[in-house]
Amino acid sequence: MSRSAHSAAHRIRPCTAALTAAAALTAVGTAGPSATADGTPADPRSGGAPAAIRTLTDGLTTPWGIAFLPGRTTALVTERNTGVVWKVGPDGSKQKAGTVPNAVWDQQTEDKGGLLGVAVSPTWNGTSDQDVFFMETTRQDNRVVKMRFDGTRLSGYTPVLTGIVRDTQLNGGTIAFGPDRYLYVATGDARKGTLAQDKKSLNGKILRITKSGAAAPGNPFGNRVYSYGHRNVQGLAWDKAGRLWSTEIGENRWDELNLIKPGKNYGWPTCEGSCSVAGMTNPKMVWKPDEGGVPAQIAVVDDVLYVSTLKGRRLWRLPLDSTGQDVATPTAHYNGTYGRLRALVKVPGSRTLWLGTSDRGKGKDLLLQVTLT
Repeated sequence: MSRSAHSAAHRIRPCTAALTAAAALTAVGTAGPSATADGTPADPRSGGAPAAIRTLTDGLTTPWGIAFLPGRTTALVTERNTGVVWKVGPDGSKQKAGTVPNAVWDQQTEDKGGLLGVAVSPTWNGTSDQDVFFMETTRQDNRVVKMRFDGTRLSGYTPVLTGIVRDTQLNGGTIAFGPDRYLYVATGDARKGTLAQDKKSLNGKILRITKSGAAAPGNPFGNRVYSYGHRNVQGLAWDKAGRLWSTEIGENRWDELNLIKPGKNYGWPTCEGSCSVAGMTNPKMVWKPDEGGVPAQIAVVDDVLYVSTLKGRRLWRLPLDSTGQDVATPTAHYNGTYGRLRALVKVPGSRTLWLGTSDRGKGKDLLLQVTLT
């Protein structure tokens, strides 16, 4: 199902005791936190509200993934439509690092594959370790590939994990190294829901692999699968306690925020959103697609989750409650101001986010810098 951008209301539905369906939400602009209907703060936890936003750089075409180089304030940014990778500095200066071969995006056929996520080796230093990983949609499949980056230019091209069934839209695409230094890979179900429940399939999963593409040690089923029962995972991020959170696009009813645990079944296609079927793990929060939903990516700063949205056209701030297992009252920011929002990452060593607009047209997308309180 295609999820084009439309105007959106401000409601989301919680899936935990920490929230009620009557929680009042107010979208906010470029400064200050939201408040409830009676004027009291929407969230008793202090800090973490977006306080300022500015354009860091422009001239981009659908930035999809952002990954910072270890020990640096410079990041690699992928463009879905072009296959181009940009090196972007903290002042917004950008330099073309190269192009990832074989990535396919076709506007005429609405093929929304192309160049997707990027992850830099945790031990990258530009010399003895130059490994950078990408996920791309080729003519044949979705795949994870490795290239070398010396700090200036990309070179080489080595497929690491191939054969992930491709689709026009449901490709997943985010990749990220976890605190354990293994690579986590989000895949879509390619419109074949049965694959999501098949633990032998790579589709509809969060995978956990080594740099060579092999199953990481300790995976729950002895293969590459870390969790299953997913439709289209878009974002992956770890909180400071090492818990993995994900955002997932559903079909027609609900989009999801999930707390990911190894070996758990997240329900698709039996469940969309919460359900009472035995053996299924329910989301921590759901959005209606037309009402602030279609979540893209996720970042974590301290005890607060931030989620960019496509159809919702806003940035959600979702503080964790005192248990760290659930979400307290959410607030929405920049509702409609910048259009569809996708690429999102925390800037290392600072209380700032990099946030990318999406689908504005060739050379019309922005990379924004959000400063947090």
